[in-house]
Amino acid sequence: MRPAPDFAIHDPGAICYDGGMNRRPTYDPRTAAEKAFKAATTKPVEAPPKAPLSPPGVKEMVSLRIDRDVLDFFQEDGPGWQDRINAALRKAAGK
Repeated sequence: MRPAPDFAIHDPGAICYDGGMNRRPTYDPRTAAEKAFKAATTKPVEAPPKAPLSPPGVKEMVSLRIDRDVLDFFQEDGPGWQDRINAALRKAAGK
């Protein structure tokens, strides 16, 4: 096998001559057009947007599944049961 001559272009989609023996270009205009289109229209991958930080002390609504007996325990003292659950969770979290 003979080495490629110095004037050969190794870029796919560019005009390339086969060692000087074949003068017919192997240029594919469709491939070159697709490559140019992708380069012009492809957006760089962006990082996902960061969630906005909540100010301290603002409560967020969540859905939470807990056992019925636990819910009954916190609700037996009447209104404010959600605050009591929050206080118990803060204590468990060491806050």
